[in-house]
Amino acid sequence: MSPWTVAAEPYDSPTAAALWRAYYTEVSDRWYERESGHATDPDELERGIASQSGADLAPPTGVLLVARYEGVAAGTAGVRLLDGVRAELTRVFLLPGMRGKGGGSVLMPAAERAALGFGARELVLDTRHDLTESHALYERHGFRRIPAYADTGPYSERWYGKQLCGVFGEASPMY
Repeated sequence: MSPWTVAAEPYDSPTAAALWRAYYTEVSDRWYERESGHATDPDELERGIASQSGADLAPPTGVLLVARYEGVAAGTAGVRLLDGVRAELTRVFLLPGMRGKGGGSVLMPAAERAALGFGARELVLDTRHDLTESHALYERHGFRRIPAYADTGPYSERWYGKQLCGVFGEASPMY
């Protein structure tokens, strides 16, 4: 039996808030280290965390999935419906100490099932060039590089997509 479980969690729960803080801090600090040679200014970090509530991950068109390792919250993946056929994957994150234990391989199929549950047939995402671990995860799970699907913001540098089929587990590249 796997030590991993994945379940929907309210985007504004204390668990979701703690994981969002960890996620945002890591990606913000990585960007600032790369661009400026220092971690994010604490006031700016707080503004950034507060600016994205996660409300777009609330039902009926969104979900925040929380992965737990032996019952302890360890990571997230969010899915939000963009239109009638496409959903977006966001907030894919595992706490640093939980990486390499198979959490990504539990979160990704759960996110695909969630997208299918919304009626989506495509799952897309954007990421940054420096988040190389995420590139490998997405590619391992059948995502392929695609052109930008929207103006997804100043930190979007790379886009991925995957065609989802009506029967989970059968997927083909979108492009």
